[in-house]
Formats: sequence, structure tokens, C-alpha cells
Amino acid sequence: MGLSKEEREKYETKGITAAIIIEVIGRPPEHLTETLNNIISQIDGEKGVSVVSKKINEPKLMKDQKEFYTNFAEVEIEVEDILNLAIILFKYMPAHIEIVSPELIALTNNGWNDILNELTRRLHGYDEIARVMQVERNILEKKLREVIGDKKTASEKKAENTKKKSKKKKGVRKKGGR
Repeated sequence: MGLSKEEREKYETKGITAAIIIEVIGRPPEHLTETLNNIISQIDGEKGVSVVSKKINEPKLMKDQKEFYTNFAEVEIEVEDILNLAIILFKYMPAHIEIVSPELIALTNNGWNDILNELTRRLHGYDEIARVMQVERNILEKKLREVIGDKKTASEKKAENTKKKSKKKKGVRKKGGR
């Protein structure tokens, strides 16, 4: 039998302060600052999350780029519990995170379950998107092949090339000795 909700709340750490860095790339440079402000406002609007402070830096031209800029914001947040912090990580994908306080975070198995289920739910969502994109790519490739007259898909050509390479290797072994 597990702990009651009151007992879990007694043992789990509440009130976590973290510093995160949000990074964006794009153009024009003034758009990056506006985008960072919007992202920070969205974070502040999340349930169980409040923005304590923010520092948005000046956009800089990217190395080896003539048109793209990069910018980042340093944001200090307070979250009610570790699940809220995990949701911020999954949703906004900061470039860096540092838990400022407390030094020790206690979590029950139900707390872990919440975090792991959130992670699993998001991974399944990403996997579904990847699969749909793969199917759509194959459909588009097939239609393009029909238009240009080449009926073989990339996967069929890859299989063909693999067979050819395999035959060449086998031939080399036979010629080279026993």
C-alpha cells in the first residue's frame, strides 16, 4: 500500500529554484529579442511555475553566417515541484539548466512515476510525428518518381546497392584465396 497524498506531500520537495538558458536562432535580430520575451511570458504562464528574473542579451551574428543571428536569455524560475520543472524542460528545451535550490530533492515513487510518464508520453508523441513524416516522405517520393519516370524508391535503390556491394565482397574473397 502506497503513501497517502498528504504523506507524499510531506516527503516530496516543494519550491524548487532553477536557472535556465533559452537560446534562439534566426533573423532579423530584433525578432529574436521579441521571441525570447514571448517564450519567457509563456513559461511564466505555466501552471506551478513563476519567473523570478530574466536577462535577455543582445543578438549576435552567428559565426560563419551572413544573415543569421543568435540570442539567449538567462531566466530564473521557481517551480512548485520537480514535475513542473520536467515539463518546462520537455516543452521549452532550454540549452542549459541549473537547480539553484534546494541542495537535496526528495521524491516518492509516485513523483518519479509522474515524471517518467510525462517523458514517455512526449517520446511517444515525437515518435508518432517521426513515423507520420516518414510515411509522408515515402508517398511524396513515390509520386515524384512517377512524375519523372523513375519507378524505384530510395529504399529500393539502397537495397540494390547493398546487394551489389555484398556480391563484390564475396567475389573478392573468392579471388583472394580460400
